[in-house]
Amino acid sequence: MSAVLAQRLANVTGSATMKVAAEADRLKRSGVQIVDFGAGEPDFQTPQHVKDAAKAAIDANFSRYTNAMGIPEFREAVCAQYKRDYGIDCTVAEVVLTNGGKQALFNTALALFNPGDEVITHAPYWPTIPEQIKIANATPVIVQTKPDDGFTVHPERIVAAITPKTKAIIINSPCNPTGSLTDVAAMTPIVEAAAARGIWVIVDLCYEHLIYDEVDHNLPKLLFDKHRDRSVICGSLSKTYAMTGWRAGWTIAPKDLTQAFNVIMGHTTSNIASIVQKAGVVALNGPQDGVKVMLDEYRRRRDAIHGWLTANPAIKCVKPRGAFYLFPDISELLGGEVKSSSEFAQRLIEQEHVALTPGEGFDAPGYLRISYATSMDQLREGATRILRLAEKLQPAKAGASR
Repeated sequence: MSAVLAQRLANVTGSATMKVAAEADRLKRSGVQIVDFGAGEPDFQTPQHVKDAAKAAIDANFSRYTNAMGIPEFREAVCAQYKRDYGIDCTVAEVVLTNGGKQALFNTALALFNPGDEVITHAPYWPTIPEQIKIANATPVIVQTKPDDGFTVHPERIVAAITPKTKAIIINSPCNPTGSLTDVAAMTPIVEAAAARGIWVIVDLCYEHLIYDEVDHNLPKLLFDKHRDRSVICGSLSKTYAMTGWRAGWTIAPKDLTQAFNVIMGHTTSNIASIVQKAGVVALNGPQDGVKVMLDEYRRRRDAIHGWLTANPAIKCVKPRGAFYLFPDISELLGGEVKSSSEFAQRLIEQEHVALTPGEGFDAPGYLRISYATSMDQLREGATRILRLAEKLQPAKAGASR
C-alpha cells in the first residue's frame, strides 16, 4: 500500500492522542470501565445560550452554504474578542473561520511552507504541529524545553535555531502537553529576530483562556505591534466554550495570506457548518462567566491530581500554568520489566484500565500526558490506579539497579 501513497506521507505518523482515544472507546464498548485521561477536551457542557443559538439557526433554516471564509457576523465577533481581550484592531478581511484550530494551523502550513523550508517549533509538542509541517513538505526543527524550569521556551534557543532556510516559527502557548506559557518577555526577542529576518511567526492560542497565573500573555498585541505583516494567530472555540465537536476555529493574518486561506477553503472544505457559525457569534458575544467557572474548576483538579501523583517520589511533575494537562516524568519507574513510557501506558490500560498518552507521542519519552478534564472522582480513581502500577514496578526497578 505504501507504494500507492503520495510521497508527502512517507514521514508522517498518525496521531498518538487519537490512537489512545480509539483504544479507550473500543474497551468502553466492550464493557470495560475505563478511566479516560486521554481526551484533550473539556468535560463541561456547551453553554446553554450557545446551544439555543444553534437550535434557532436550524429553525430559521440557516442551512445553506456561506462564504468560504465564514459569515461576517462571526468574523466581526472574533475581531471584537481580540479587541476586548488584547487591545488589537483587526478587520474581517484578516479573519477566516476554520474547522477548529487544527485546520487553522493546516491552512497556514499549506499556504506558506515549501520543500526545503525549515520551521522551528518547541518540544514537548502537540504532535499535529510537526506532522503538518511534514505534510507541507517542509522540515520541522525542534527546540527542546526542560522540566527543571517548567518547560519554558527560551528565546535564545529559538533564535539560535534560525538558519537561512527558516520560513517560520510556531509557538504553542499555553502548551499542549506541558501546560507551559510563553509570556511577552520570552516572546519579544523571538518576534524581533523574526521581524529582522522576514520570518513568519505563528502562534497557536487555542488554550488562551485557560491560564492559571497572572502573567503578561498578550502575544497578539506584541505581534501586531512588531510583526503584523508576517504573523498568524490561530484560535478556537473548542476549549474555551466546551465546543470541541462543533469544529470552529479561525486565523487572523495579513489580508494577502487570508485570501490564500480563502482559496484553500474554497477548494477543500468550503465554509465551516453554517449552524455552528451562528452559535459561534453568540459564544463570543454572549456571557463569559462560564469560562471562569471552568478555569477555577480545572485549577482545583490540577492541584488535586498533582498532589496525589507526586506523593510517590518516583513521579516528578511540574505544575502546569495553563491548559488542562499534567505531564509527569516517570523515568524512575522505567528500566526493569517496563522500559518505556509507551510500555507503561500499555500496561496501565491493560491491567488498570486507565487510558492516557505516553510521552513518545510528544517527543518526550519517559513522560505521560494526563488530561484532568474529567470529574474529581475519576481523577481520584485514576490516580489510585496509576500509583498502584507504579508501586508494582518500583521493586522490579530497584532489583534491576542492583
